[in-house]
Amino acid sequence: MRTKKERIGIFGGTFNPIHNGHIRAANAVQKRFSLDRVLFVPSYVPPHKETDMIASPGDRMKMVELALRGRKRFVASPIEMRARGTSYSILTLNRIKKLHPDAWIFFILGVDAFLDIKTWKAWRRVLGQCLFIVMTRPGFRLRDAKTALGKPFARRILDIRGPARVREDRFSEFGIFLVPFGALDISSTEIRECLRAGNPLEGRVPRAVEKYIKDRGLYVRN
Repeated sequence: MRTKKERIGIFGGTFNPIHNGHIRAANAVQKRFSLDRVLFVPSYVPPHKETDMIASPGDRMKMVELALRGRKRFVASPIEMRARGTSYSILTLNRIKKLHPDAWIFFILGVDAFLDIKTWKAWRRVLGQCLFIVMTRPGFRLRDAKTALGKPFARRILDIRGPARVREDRFSEFGIFLVPFGALDISSTEIRECLRAGNPLEGRVPRAVEKYIKDRGLYVRN
C-alpha cells in the first residue's frame, strides 16, 4: 500500500510584523494544496532588507507565535533563528529537507518576491529542490511571474484556476504554481507607518500581536 507523502509549506519572511494578510494567504494555499503543515519561518537577518527598522529576531518570532496560536496546521518555526546569520533560502531549505526527506516541500511566496528570485543566493538550486507556490500581491501582476525566469522555466509553470484542490500528479509535472486569490491590501511597511503616526491598526494584525507591539513599544521609536 502506497504511503501518502507529507506536504509541508515553507512561508518565510521578515514578518516585521506578521499581519492578517500573511494569515489569509497561508489559509488559501493550505486548502488548495492540502498542506499538512505550513511552517512560518521568520528570518534572523534578512538578506535583502535594511535592518535599522526591523524589530529584534526575538520580538518577530514571538509575534509569529502569537499570531498562529490555536491554528492547527500552522507552525512557528525557529529554524532560522537557531541558525543565526544571514537567512538565505537555500540554507533553510536544505535544513528542512533533512528533517523531512520524504515530504513534498512547497515554498510559499508573493509574486513580488518571486520577480526578484534571480537575486537570491543559488536561486537555480532553490528552484530545483522544492515546489513553488506564487501568490497574488496587491500592486503586482501575477502573470508577470510567467516570464520572470525566461523560456527554459516556462513549461514548469502552471496557472491555477477555479476552486478545486491541486492534484498530486501535478507536483511531478510542474514546479511553479501561480495561485490567484483575494489578497488583503496590507503590508508590514504600512503597519509600521501607522504605529509611528499613532494611528489605529484597525484589524490589520491579530489582536494578540497588536497587544504585544503596544506593550513592547515596537516601531514607534526612531
